[in-house]
Amino acid sequence: MDSGSAANFAEMRTLGIEEEFFVVDGRGRPTAGTDELVYRRDPPEVLDGRLDHELFKFVIETQTPKIDRLEDARESLLAVRNALIDHAEAAGFRIAGAGLHPGAKWRELEHAEKERYRAQLDRIQYPQHRNTTAGLHVHVGVDDADKAVWIANEIRWHLPVMLALSANSPYWNGYDTGLQSARAKIFEALPNTGMPTDFDSYEEFAAFEETMLRTDSINDRGELWYDVRPHTELGTVEVRTPDGQADPDRVLAFVEYVHALVTDLAAKYEDGEPAYRHRRELLDENKWRAMRYGHDAAFIRRDREGEVGLGEVVERECERLGVSGIRDIYDAGSGAARQRRIRDEEGVDALYESLLLRRR
Repeated sequence: MDSGSAANFAEMRTLGIEEEFFVVDGRGRPTAGTDELVYRRDPPEVLDGRLDHELFKFVIETQTPKIDRLEDARESLLAVRNALIDHAEAAGFRIAGAGLHPGAKWRELEHAEKERYRAQLDRIQYPQHRNTTAGLHVHVGVDDADKAVWIANEIRWHLPVMLALSANSPYWNGYDTGLQSARAKIFEALPNTGMPTDFDSYEEFAAFEETMLRTDSINDRGELWYDVRPHTELGTVEVRTPDGQADPDRVLAFVEYVHALVTDLAAKYEDGEPAYRHRRELLDENKWRAMRYGHDAAFIRRDREGEVGLGEVVERECERLGVSGIRDIYDAGSGAARQRRIRDEEGVDALYESLLLRRR
């Protein structure tokens, strides 16, 4: 992980999609399965080198190969997901997608043995011990390091919008939190998370990374878990905000939106447009509104002149950027609301079943 360099920012608009999922048993309950799936069985070819686990033995991560064109994202994503489903089923497991699994109780679940995670548990303690979260990370290639830092700065206002649309984690540790994305709040308890400040240049961001490494604040660059970051190893802007999703169409809507935002902001940077230089405190307020209210959130405007509802933002962004997926998500309703409705009307077994991935 110690290979950050400005030279890595060399390609524009390539894509990579990382998804975190839950390993569950035949009844949809969380179960320790990553030892079997990651270490004891050879995965399908498309997952070779692109399958890993997280802190808990029931959280597994996939990565797509580098995707050169947005048009190829669906095929690549579905190939990875279908391979994971088959790989899990061959070992007697199933795979579920959400920001938090409603049946996961962290005190009852096993932590991974991997040295990296053991070191994190030792350093971070309670906040990491309870971190049963799963998210979606979208990488978009950027061909200049300073440009990538500028884009990461400016994209921050849009992150609460994505979180509100993706909110899919009302339940944590067996109870209803009253939030739409409890995952975001649970994850923010870790160090080096949440909404980052802005940086004046790649040099300043790289110096920050080096300081964190040199002072043993982090063990590697991957432990900078902010909602967005210039990925100095891969040469991408990485957006890490959305909750995990079972529905691949929702994932692809966020991929489309992030790709369009990065492309648009890159053009603004090249044209010399001035930055907004958003205050992090106001962005934190918008993020809170997203995690608390989800689809019903209203955000402080970028010019600070009043508020704007999520639906209005979605319409404006679809028109401005020529995207449509986030409108489909908004019109379809909240994942968190869907989870609550299924649990109330059909019970927890139906809720767990609703989170399972299906071959597409």
